[in-house]
Amino acid sequence: MNEDDMRLARALHRAADAFPASPAPVDEVVRRGRVLSRRRRTLAGGAVAAALLAATTLGALAGKGTDDGPAPAPPATAVPEPQPTSSPPQRGAQTVRPYEQVPIGHGLRMALLPEGRQNYVVGRGDLTQSIELARVHAGGDSLQTGGISAGTTTVAQGVVSTGAFRTPTAPARVVVQVDNGTPHEAQLLALPGDPDWGTYHAFLGGGVPQDATITVTALAPDGHVLARLRTETPR
Repeated sequence: MNEDDMRLARALHRAADAFPASPAPVDEVVRRGRVLSRRRRTLAGGAVAAALLAATTLGALAGKGTDDGPAPAPPATAVPEPQPTSSPPQRGAQTVRPYEQVPIGHGLRMALLPEGRQNYVVGRGDLTQSIELARVHAGGDSLQTGGISAGTTTVAQGVVSTGAFRTPTAPARVVVQVDNGTPHEAQLLALPGDPDWGTYHAFLGGGVPQDATITVTALAPDGHVLARLRTETPR
């Protein structure tokens, strides 16, 4: 019995002696007091243990979050980068009506005829008479497959290169180059119906020197050569 129990027992004995009734159940009261005291200590200890367990659990959860770090963000959708191109954009030929007198710049016109093959005229002003003459004298093919014709016309600003081409597939581009100079992109004309021939025209700038070599090249959409012609200007 500890000191608290002894004091409690003495107090209970004094209280019991003050009454004339039968002896009070001091021992039973003391026993119940001990039970209640132990129960209070058990409850207090259980509360402390619960608090410690909660703190430990929270600490473990917090520690886990710190170790793992924030949840990774979902990967961004990849944006495809534009692919580089090794050749200029495809152009192809402009479709024109038969006998249509198409202005090609520098006061010149060009007309394509359905009669014959690779039959066209180039000139200044009205081309009606030239077209009629070309119709009368129309013949067969003037070019073999893979062939190109070339000519030049002098204008006030320089020289215009013109000609026809006949290729197994329609060219995407025709370029005209004087000697080793910069290639000039030609404009292409063709009749309806996807024929295997057409015409081209390109302005070569301020004049072509004598004895210069002019190279005309027809290129497919993938860049390979469909036809090529090298010719020299007259002296």
